[in-house]
Amino acid sequence: MDFGYGKLFPMKNRTIKTSLSKRLAGPLGHLVLVMGARQTGKTTLLRHLCADYAYVSFDDPVVRPQLSGMSAADWLASYRSVILDEVQKAPSMFETVKAMVDSQPDCRVVLSGSSQIMLMERVKESLAGRVSIFEMYPLTLPEMRTEGWDDPLRRSRLCRFLEDNNRDSRVFSGIPQMDDEYAKQKLIWERYLKVGAMPLVWKEPFTDNEADCHVWLYDYVRTYLQRDLRDLVMLRELEPFVLAQKAVAARTAGVLNASNLARDAQISPSSARRFLNYLEISYQIIQLRPWFGNPSKRLVKSPKIHMLDPGVMRAILGKREKLSGAEFESAVVAEVIKQVKSLDIPAAPCFLRTHDGLELDLLLEMEDGFIPIEIKQSDRVTRHDARHLFGIQTILNKPVIMGLLLSNDPRVQSFSDKVMAIPVAWALG
Repeated sequence: MDFGYGKLFPMKNRTIKTSLSKRLAGPLGHLVLVMGARQTGKTTLLRHLCADYAYVSFDDPVVRPQLSGMSAADWLASYRSVILDEVQKAPSMFETVKAMVDSQPDCRVVLSGSSQIMLMERVKESLAGRVSIFEMYPLTLPEMRTEGWDDPLRRSRLCRFLEDNNRDSRVFSGIPQMDDEYAKQKLIWERYLKVGAMPLVWKEPFTDNEADCHVWLYDYVRTYLQRDLRDLVMLRELEPFVLAQKAVAARTAGVLNASNLARDAQISPSSARRFLNYLEISYQIIQLRPWFGNPSKRLVKSPKIHMLDPGVMRAILGKREKLSGAEFESAVVAEVIKQVKSLDIPAAPCFLRTHDGLELDLLLEMEDGFIPIEIKQSDRVTRHDARHLFGIQTILNKPVIMGLLLSNDPRVQSFSDKVMAIPVAWALG
């Protein structure tokens, strides 16, 4: 069943379009899996790239049993090239797809779904070694600026720096206050903090009506993220999960404490950990792993929890006012991770916190070193705000490439040859 997403979603260009289209056209494109949260534009992109493929959705429970009952031969007789959407809702299809590609290697099958764990479990069981896997996230800031599939996608300054083998920090240079492009980037950044990055809220008429964005996001949370997940993992009661969801959103950018979460949501610690897993597999949160590569230091080893989308977080909390410092931190961390993953940049994100008080909000580990990042919501930052970026080399086991302080301060400042302060919209827009 086609729900008309191609008509609903704006034709924003997507970063993964280039790599995905190359894979689909190549010898490894006979079986591809695209995972991502509901309504992040997976169907729109796939139907654009695979215009000559048939499209079948397993979202409708009425037709699902009939589709699931078809044999591999039945599928091949009707569909030699097909997109199978929300395929995690029909677990038996993975064995069917395996039989399809084994018997007819020239058939083309694209799987799409919104549950990370269900998809990966089935892939490991049936399709390991046969499938190319892509993840699709809500829009990045550069994607928000586009108005069509063919609009050029600019890499952010941070991503250009990460991809530059010479690590030339001059990519961050300039006077943002005198740059017309920065003014546009800042407006987009400010709107992202208010409504998030789900594609639909970046389409007219939502672009002119913030209140409608919040209504849509509330419905999205209630309909997709709560009811869908209840059906997927067969929750008997939804209310404890909703309470846990709110408790997690209220703790964004905090180090995970399952006992406190369990107390606030009135559930057991084991249920709290299970619900956290549900939130992660449905792409609502990021569990940012701690870095503890130095065994001689007393380092925090629990993950940090970040909400993936500030608009969804606002909808869960019923919040309209300015974001807190922790919520701002999560918005920055999520944007960096989305950009790095979309471009497949080999930078492993983590954070660092010692028991004696030193903390880095984000640490990007590259093959040749680290990019430590501090995040401040302040409109004015000084060298003191970057103090944790100095001396961090004594803890890390690889060189510090460049330490960055990202904030709302419009100035580019150099505090040393290894520490810079950059406006967040200048770095990521």
